[in-house]
Amino acid sequence: MATGYYDWLVKVIVLGDSGVGKTNILTQYCDQKFSQNYMATIGVDFKIKTITVEDKKIKLQIWDTAGQERFRNITQTYYKGAFGIIFVYSIVDRNSFNNVETWIKSITENTTDEVCSILVGNKMDSQDRRVQSSEGQALATKYKMPFIETSALENKNIQNIFDILGLNLKKRLENETLKPQATGESQQTQFKINQTPQPQPAPSSCNC
Repeated sequence: MATGYYDWLVKVIVLGDSGVGKTNILTQYCDQKFSQNYMATIGVDFKIKTITVEDKKIKLQIWDTAGQERFRNITQTYYKGAFGIIFVYSIVDRNSFNNVETWIKSITENTTDEVCSILVGNKMDSQDRRVQSSEGQALATKYKMPFIETSALENKNIQNIFDILGLNLKKRLENETLKPQATGESQQTQFKINQTPQPQPAPSSCNC
């Protein structure tokens, strides 16, 4: 099999309030690193990760978005073409949980109904819990998406986020009437929502 081969290229966006741990979830997943020094994401950043789901390879283009209100208009421009959404809140921050529905609304207004979503309650390692697991599960059930609690600090359930999302992406992609289109010598394929061309940013520094 040719190096770099994949069956689908999928755009995934990570959304949530500032400080809930979106960036640490991604760096833990891609780089097996965690930073105690908080630095807010400015605009957007992204990483690339190719995963194997059963007999298929899915290349994930994962966009880490800024959670601050002042960047909302900027980040919404990156929603177009997204097929996977990871909504993140902190279990120690009630406001971040309450704001999840605002993030969900922003997605429904800027994407199609075909996206695969998952709700993540991060910082489960903390003893200062403000949001119960049952509340997260109820919200996820309301919007018909999977739910999981994680700790980026302790690397708990981080892999599971993408295992669950990857399986759901594969099922949805295989059921789409729009079939992946072959591109390039390695027969790589890219899935496009409504045939909208995806942006092609410079390669990430992620070595995963």
